Amino acid sequence: MKIEIEYCVPCGYLDRALDAQRTLLSTFGGQLESVALVTGEKGVFTFRADADTIYSKPDEFDITQIVESVKARLTA
Repeated sequence: MKIEIEYCVPCGYLDRALDAQRTLLSTFGGQLESVALVTGEKGVFTFRADADTIYSKPDEFDITQIVESVKARLTA
């Protein structure tokens, strides 16, 4: 599974994106093909799993829900 985290550069979301990337990699390790950071703008903060959106701002950011969503997809 490929995870993509698109984040708004001008908004300063890099630290949040890096923390999320680190969490996903430490939780799932080799089960994921990649966890890529993609630069964006205009307030974007979106997570995709194999091109399907699993989180998109303005929904409340909850890394636990994102981890559970990835886990469910991996075990499906």
